[in-house]
Amino acid sequence: MREKSSLIPMLIIGVLFFIFGFVTWLNGSLIPFLKVICDLNEFEALFVTFAFYIAYTVMAYPMAIVLEKTGYKVGMQLGLLVMAVGSLLFIPAALSAEFLLFLVALFTLGTGLTILQTASNPYIVLVGPLESAAMRISIMGLINKSAGVLAPLAFTAYILSGIGPVENIASDQLELVAIKLVEPYILMAGILSSLYLLVKYSSLQELEFTSDPYDNNSIFTFPKVVLGAVALFFYVGIEVIAGDTIGLYAQSLGVQNATALTSYTMAFMVIGYIVGVVFIPKYLSQENALIGSSLLGIALLAGVTFSSTSSSGISEVLWGWSGIGTIPDSITFVALLGLSNALVWPSIWPLVLEDLGKHTAKASALLIMAIAGGAILPLLFGKISELSGNMQSTYAYATVCYLFILMYAVKWHKMISWNGDERE
Repeated sequence: MREKSSLIPMLIIGVLFFIFGFVTWLNGSLIPFLKVICDLNEFEALFVTFAFYIAYTVMAYPMAIVLEKTGYKVGMQLGLLVMAVGSLLFIPAALSAEFLLFLVALFTLGTGLTILQTASNPYIVLVGPLESAAMRISIMGLINKSAGVLAPLAFTAYILSGIGPVENIASDQLELVAIKLVEPYILMAGILSSLYLLVKYSSLQELEFTSDPYDNNSIFTFPKVVLGAVALFFYVGIEVIAGDTIGLYAQSLGVQNATALTSYTMAFMVIGYIVGVVFIPKYLSQENALIGSSLLGIALLAGVTFSSTSSSGISEVLWGWSGIGTIPDSITFVALLGLSNALVWPSIWPLVLEDLGKHTAKASALLIMAIAGGAILPLLFGKISELSGNMQSTYAYATVCYLFILMYAVKWHKMISWNGDERE
């Protein structure tokens, strides 16, 4: 049973999605700092994304079982408390400059986000009409990625105040940088604890499901769920590659203020979400949005691979008026991947969850587990880049991500059995 959309639930979930974005996209800025503080190579630095996103795979299914017993509202509260603990773990990590402790803190943050995401995404899908679900998720994504734009800029500006560019940090400044990492996460722990109280005493209602004909089915008997999870695996992988490697790639080309470039990718995602809010479902179906996103992503990866590593045509058009400075064309194409990625998540969720009834929590868990793509694919990207010695050409391998998403959009989301039968 779907509840009618109301302003208060949307506002509360919107606040949670802002926190998702702020916490998640801090990683893109954190990576270059930890690379310097902990003396890491590029492959080792990308264990930041691995530790954070692998939590989704390890914890999602157990958390679905918890949600079935506690309900979605209590699950959101639990997720916020776990995230607060994860934020506090950054204190000993930063003071000791021990990379393993940073990874434990990131895994704990990822665990809290796993619970929140497993509860909140189906809530947004099912709180209103299914055909407009992608529009509602786009609104949430707009909030989420706005936080993704702000987080790297605010984090970088604070940490580097009085120090200078991360590339120029001297050895005697490393302890100061490590200590300055503590305060943002203490503040975050306080905010997360406050949000716990907000959700606890809010008017959010539980989602209720009427009985359905699939009560005894395993979630793995639904091809659209399993293949949708794989599509999300590839999507999150390329989303994280676009957002979290752009700084490393810019560093390799000697671009100044490389740690802030994640914000450029997030800015284009914000534009993409605005398109979703305006055009879905009135002018653009969720299926066609997914097809268009896939094709655009393939084209942009070709742009990354074959464009110049100096600033010319497209970069001058996009950035010349802004005062940002010289941005190589290939980096511009990486940032533009945010545009192709924006509507993938909002489009896949409603296609997967339609008419699943009581299987919704487990299907949601499977989709959340697919966020492991953000752990595995960037790490694979880093290893290929290290072995090839050419990060630019490595982006071409990510084309497989969009090809799988394209197949799901065109055919696989319609499958009602593993025999290939499709719904009409």
